[in-house]
Amino acid sequence: MKRDFLTLFDLSSDEHKALFHRARGLKEARRQRRVVSTMAGRTLVMIFEKASTRTRLSFEAAMTQLGGSAIDLSAANSQMSRGEPLADTARVTGRYCDVVMMRTFGDERLAEFAKHCEVPVINGLTDGGHPVQILTDLFTIEERLGAVAGKTLAFIGDTASNMGRSFTEGAKLYGYQLRLASPKGYHPAAEVVKHSPDHVHLLSDPKEAVRGADVVITDVWTSMGQEAESKQRLADLAGFQVDGALMKLAKPDAMFLHCLPAHRGEEVSADVIDGPQSAVWDEAENRLHVQKALLETVVQASERLREMEPALRAARG
Repeated sequence: MKRDFLTLFDLSSDEHKALFHRARGLKEARRQRRVVSTMAGRTLVMIFEKASTRTRLSFEAAMTQLGGSAIDLSAANSQMSRGEPLADTARVTGRYCDVVMMRTFGDERLAEFAKHCEVPVINGLTDGGHPVQILTDLFTIEERLGAVAGKTLAFIGDTASNMGRSFTEGAKLYGYQLRLASPKGYHPAAEVVKHSPDHVHLLSDPKEAVRGADVVITDVWTSMGQEAESKQRLADLAGFQVDGALMKLAKPDAMFLHCLPAHRGEEVSADVIDGPQSAVWDEAENRLHVQKALLETVVQASERLREMEPALRAARG
């Protein structure tokens, strides 16, 4: 028995609140240089099938700062690159560690790995979602604006991306209004939006989306694995750059978010991402604190479930 974190829905509303509360405490502890050792003796394995900077750094730093250790397992340098079945890798990995973070392509690979791994698995990014980043973004909004519930978030660009999909998951869960502004063919599919029909609004005009918004968000126009489509994407999304003129339509105290890496001059102008409304550097730092709280949550919950397992088996007869 274990607790995975593959989508935002894997935690209840109360658990999301508790996670943010804990992240605030861990951030303050870091500021005061207080040592926290809740993961002492535990090991995190990080499996990367996609390139990474912030995910790799933040998860390894988080586990180390909590007193544990982290192992970076690149698919290219493991037997996965030579055709070992993913299920076999998952079975073995779970015998060596206490928690796994996996960054991969299709969601089906993540689901298969989690099915065969006996320890909790965290989604470090898939083609279908980036829930650890969305947790961080919502935490950053709460930190700067005081609350997420009731706020209006405008996501501009390719809103069918993993970021757009995970923001859609969070809309009803966190109680915000989400405006997704994209050209034709770049909105999430209907089955993605169905979880939050009263909270998600699909638009084609970025000005309409940003007008009066509390938060303006964008992401790269060409994600990993889409490089062959780059030229077409640049043409399709050319009118969806977040620049100073667009930001002026949002609330005067609106904040700008971008999960990074950013391409200045494409999805965002330099004056916005490097300007006073930008929270991207706090956003990047907060990956560390939120993921510390997430590691504690899934590992400790899984350990409690394993302790209860003998009694549950006995009760079932």
